[in-house]
Amino acid sequence: MSNALAIAHVTQALALLIENNVGPEFGEAVKVEPRKPPADPQLEQPTISVFLYQVTPNTSQRNNDLPTRATDGTLVKRPAAALDLHFLISAYGDEKELVGQRLIGSVVRTLHEIPILPKDVIEQAGERPYLAGSDLAEAAQRVRFTPTVMDVDETSKLWGMLYQTPYALSVVYQAALVFIDGREGPVPGKPVERPEVRVLPFGAPGAPVPPGAEPEATPTAVPDTAVVKAEAEVPAPAGAKKATKAPAKAVAKTAAKSPARSRRTTTRAPKPAQD
Repeated sequence: MSNALAIAHVTQALALLIENNVGPEFGEAVKVEPRKPPADPQLEQPTISVFLYQVTPNTSQRNNDLPTRATDGTLVKRPAAALDLHFLISAYGDEKELVGQRLIGSVVRTLHEIPILPKDVIEQAGERPYLAGSDLAEAAQRVRFTPTVMDVDETSKLWGMLYQTPYALSVVYQAALVFIDGREGPVPGKPVERPEVRVLPFGAPGAPVPPGAEPEATPTAVPDTAVVKAEAEVPAPAGAKKATKAPAKAVAKTAAKSPARSRRTTTRAPKPAQD
């Protein structure tokens, strides 16, 4: 998190990062200015302009700090504006020696090798008197530079906004993510008067349900009932004294095997007497 000086601090740090890396590679002194492209560029000295032409809210972090106040209006969380910075980097120099193209190539390689703004460069840029009080170096989120693709129509519109400024070879980069904190601090939470800690195993009454586990269904109480087995009396065979009792299942099974015998009775005629 950082204060309102973060935007200017990132611009100055980007210009310093390019100056520290492009100059030694180019072989001569390169002037890097954090300003818009000049209307009358001087071709005597190689020059790079770093121009912040647009500031937009970051779409992924725009609503992460809502809500910041309680129902009674008390501030519970410090608001933070998440922003993206869009830079136009132009190069100027002797066209006969293709100085502008050589400078742009060096800029692209520098930002591709060092896409995240280093902390030492931020601290070095913060030594400017007009950046005194900036706390960008203590921010947890580091600024990252990403090239932006622009077609001919978008490039024409961008340079058309620069009144009476001739076109120069340039590249566009987006810096994300820059936070700007609010000035008002949130109200501290109330102290804990009496801490109560309970330890319950999973499955105990009142214990939390483990993540991804479904709560077990409470078993239904079964009333205590007597199990009664149906029994049927079966006539005992000849010679038996008492009738035995067989389960109804056995009787039903016997009847199912021989249904004809249980339903039909055979009558035989008496034999004639012999003389």
